[in-house]
Parts: sequence; structure tokens; C-alpha cells
Amino acid sequence: MALRGSSGPTQKQNTFFGGAVILAAGIFIVKIIGMFYKIPLINIIGAQGNSDFTNAYSIYAVLLTISTAGLPVAVSKLVSEANAVDRRGQVRRIFLLSLILFLALGSISFLVMYFRADALAALMHDSRAASGIRSLAPAVICVGCLSAFRGYTQGHNNMLPTSVSQIIEALCKLVVGLGLAYLLMRGGAGEDEAAAGAITGVTVGTIVALSYMILAFVLQDRRDNRPIHDTPDSTRSILLKLLSIAIPITLSASMVGIVSVIDTSLIQGQLQRVLLEQPDSWLIYRDYVDFAPLEEAIAVWKGELAAGAEATMAALSQQVDLALASQRAGEALSASDTAALSLHGLLESVSRILYGNYSGALNIYNLPTSLMAAITASVIPTVSGALARRNRREATRVSSSALRITALLACPMGVGLFVLGTPIIQLLFPSLTAEIAGPLLSRLGLATLFVCMMLVCNSVLQAYGFVNLPVIVMLIGGIVEIAVNYMLVAVPSVGIYGAPFGNVFCYGLSLVLDLILIARVIPNRPRYLPILWKPLAAAILMGGGAWAVHGLLARFLTGIRFFSAEVLGPTGEPVRSAAGKIVRELTRTGQGIAVMGAIGLAVAVYAALVVTLKAISREDLSLMPKGDKIARMLRL
Repeated sequence: MALRGSSGPTQKQNTFFGGAVILAAGIFIVKIIGMFYKIPLINIIGAQGNSDFTNAYSIYAVLLTISTAGLPVAVSKLVSEANAVDRRGQVRRIFLLSLILFLALGSISFLVMYFRADALAALMHDSRAASGIRSLAPAVICVGCLSAFRGYTQGHNNMLPTSVSQIIEALCKLVVGLGLAYLLMRGGAGEDEAAAGAITGVTVGTIVALSYMILAFVLQDRRDNRPIHDTPDSTRSILLKLLSIAIPITLSASMVGIVSVIDTSLIQGQLQRVLLEQPDSWLIYRDYVDFAPLEEAIAVWKGELAAGAEATMAALSQQVDLALASQRAGEALSASDTAALSLHGLLESVSRILYGNYSGALNIYNLPTSLMAAITASVIPTVSGALARRNRREATRVSSSALRITALLACPMGVGLFVLGTPIIQLLFPSLTAEIAGPLLSRLGLATLFVCMMLVCNSVLQAYGFVNLPVIVMLIGGIVEIAVNYMLVAVPSVGIYGAPFGNVFCYGLSLVLDLILIARVIPNRPRYLPILWKPLAAAILMGGGAWAVHGLLARFLTGIRFFSAEVLGPTGEPVRSAAGKIVRELTRTGQGIAVMGAIGLAVAVYAALVVTLKAISREDLSLMPKGDKIARMLRL
């Protein structure tokens, strides 16, 4: 798809949600492809393999954020401002300089990931994630270059190339990654090796997507022969502008990734410590985890300890480090060292099972937040362009609509996850333990509204030039998340079930602080109550309906299951009658019917309530393609 040359000052105002709709459509397609990738992947590699995948990807996400988070936004902002006054020479120089910066940062991140993979895996308390981290290393360079092209096109309010490249990336990940994971597991490889194979698909996808963006850029450049009349600013001046915008945004965005890595490491470290030092913590997992090998390994290790030595995680970690050093030096290991390595491996294995279930819930929880990228990517260039034209009224209008649309999307998704957390896990991830992952997903649903609204609030502040404030807000929220999880996960009766509450408190506090800041520093700030109460009220009513429908369908299908047992007989032998076959198939798909029925009703109820309560305005729709026609149809 060709890249457009200029948006110009006469660009129509509906490009904000027009671009957002294109990005949202692309992201939706990418997420659908991602479902066909991640759902079977988790079911192939299991909870432990999923933990290895998530730990490797968390490291990649942090370094990727540091390399690419701020610069695309800075590029889109500066390109949009230059386009608003038709400075094509300035646009070209901004793009070239950003590409050089991306290559430099991506190369540094590649070196860190590839040559320090073992140390990074140890940081996550998961030594088996190292191969996955190495497999992802080349992707950082490619994604950096991709970000330069995407920032350039988004600065022109042309979101289509970004969407197409994301779809290409996702398709390659699906075909290559899932294929490698399946072949490796079938060939007898371990879960960690299969996870590394799946991650290789991510790297291949970024390479192919970058090739597409380069080709599209070259073809467009040949067609666009308009003369350049302006003299661009100096290289130093543009670099300073880029960095002055990119560094605070990178710090803000990196806070999420850095906090996530610290949180992941902390949760797994705390789980292992509590499992070793407080065996009463096993009680909440006994129905789902076999603790007999761990119990035996602890007894053997304690038996090898010197008299009076404490059986703590600190002592075990110190002994393991010394044993590994001896092993690398080729020295023979003592019985105590062998017992320590065995116990450490078992503790790591149990924590991988528990965290693998949590990361499975995180995969669903991250879907709503990823959809916000369409709005946040459109807010900054659109509001910045309006401010460059000194059109403050338009900037306020777009900011208000962005917050309202975000609330309309985030409220039902958060309530839906809260109400249907366990059934969704049962339907999508049968290889996970629904009794663990389901409650975790429900609690994460509470954080969905907070994090989605916070992301858009950050974009609004950044578009108005207050790029440092989101950094401070995220730093405060991150400290709260780490502190909450550090305390809760260590409580034996809470354990892994306390992990989601860090997200709830972190993003809830961050959102409140963002809203206070917007009210203080932005003229004509949006009115919060009308934005929030209608979507929230509609979502709560929708959630009650979804809960009731799922409960009724589940009871009905449970009755069919009992009837099925009678028809099939006590031995479970299949009958030859057509009725028996029908009942058997209904039993297999019963969970899916109940969940999809509840979701279908929820969508219908929420849509009706949104129109009835007039939760979306004619002004919002006017920013969308064909919005005026939609508004007339809805009688707004």
C-alpha cells in the first residue's frame, strides 16, 4: 500500500477517528490472528512453556519500548506539525534522522539481549527463558526501523501502511511461530525450546513487515515528484526536538514495561521463597499441583545442610550460584550441591506453572489495552496539528471524544472479563488450570478500565506538550504496584491470586492523577462525569445480564451432560444412535455455547443501552467516516 505524501492544512477533520478506525480495524485483525496463534500455542506448550514465553517477551518488550516507544510518537508529532504548514523538506529530514536513531538504539538492544540472555533470564527467576530471549534479539532492530516508517505515516494521518504491516507481522508469527512450536514439541523438545521456536516467528514477522514498509516507501517516493520549497531546520535542531519529545514519552512508556519486568521477577521470586519457607502456602494449590516431589526435595536438601544452618531462599540461591560456578569450572558437585540444584529446579518448575496460568490471564487482559493503541496513536498528531494551527477548540473536541470513545470501549470489556473470567479461560485455554487462571482474569478485568483511560489521558497530556507529567504519574503508579504485589503474593493464603491487585491499584491511582493534571493544566478540560457514568452504568447492566445468561445456559447444559451420561451408559461407551451422537457433541461444545451466548446478549444489551442513554454524541460521530449518517440513523 502506497504512502501518502502530505496531509496539508486543508485536511478534513474526520481524519482523527478515520485514522483511528483504520488502526483499530488493523489491530482487531491482528488480535484475531493472535488468537489463532496464542490460544493453540499455550495449549501446545502448557503453563510452564507459556511462562518461559512470557518471561522472554517481557525482557524484549522493555528493551523494545526503550528503543522505539518515544521516537515514533515524536516523529508523528513533528511530521504532523510540519505538514500543517506544508514543510515537506522538514518532513523528509525528520524521517531520515529518526531512522538513524532507531538503528542505533535497536543495535544496542540487540547486543544486550543476545549476549546477556542468561543474565536476563536469571533476573526473571526462569533460567529456561534464555533461548527465547536470544531468538527475539534480531527483532528489536527490525521493529526499530518499522517504528520510523510507522511514525512517518501516522504523522501524515495515514494509518493504513501501519495496519497492513502489523497484519503481515502477525501472519508470519502465526505460520512460522506456531509451526515451529508444534514441530518441536512433536519431536520431543522441551517446553522452553518450543517457546523459543514460537518466539522465532515474531522475529521472522518483523523482518517481512519491514520489507513491506521499505518497498511501499520507495514506490511512493518515486511517484511523488513535487518540488520541495522549504529549507529544513538544522540536524542539531531537529535532533533536539525529537529527543525532547521522545525521551519523556519513552520514560513514561518504559515505566509500564520496566514495572512489568520487576513485577514478574518479584512475583516469581516471592512464589519460590514462600513455597520453600512456608509450606502452608501449598494448601491453596494442592488440588492443582503435585507437591510430593517438592516435599521430598526439600527434605533431602535440609538433610544435607550443616547443623544450625537456616533453610531459607537466600541460602538456597547462594548455594545454587556456587554450585553452578563449580559446574562451569568442571569440578565435581557435592551431595549438598546436587540437592540444592534439584530443589531449585523444582521450585522454579512450580512457580512456572503458577505464573504460566497468570500470564495466560494476562494475554486476555492485554487485548483491550492493545486496542487503545489506535486511539492513542491518533490523538497526538491530530491534537498537535490542531494546536499548530492555533485551533484550541478542535484540540479540546478531539481530546474529549477520545476519552468518551475509550470509556465506551473499556467499560464493557472490563466488566465482561470480571463476570466471565473463569468461563473464558475454560473455553480458550483448556491446558491451563481454570480454577487458578479464571479468578486472576476476573480481577484483572477490574484494572481494564483504569489502564485504558490512563493510556489515552497520557496521550492527551503529551499532545498538549506536557510530556514529563505522565512519567511522574507512571513512576508513582509503578511503585504502588510493586509494593502491593510484594506484600500480597507473600501472604500464604493469597499467593498468586494477589498478583492482579497490583495492576488495579497502580492504574487506578495513575488514572486519578492524570485526570487531576488534565483539569489543572489543559484549558477547557473535558467534563469527566458525562464521559464516564453512562458507559459505566450500561456496562454494569450488561454484566448482570451476561452473568445471568451464562448461569442459566451452564445449568441447562449441565443437565444435558447428566442426560448424556445416562444415554452413553456408565462405561462411557459411545452409542450408535443419532440422538446419542448429538448429545455427545452438545456436551463437548456446551462451555462454548454458554460463553458465546452470554457475550452475544451482552453486546446487544450494551449497544441498546449506549443508544438509549445517548452515551455517544453527534459530535463524536462527526469525527468518524460517515459519522453524520450514523448519527441520523441513531437519531442523535
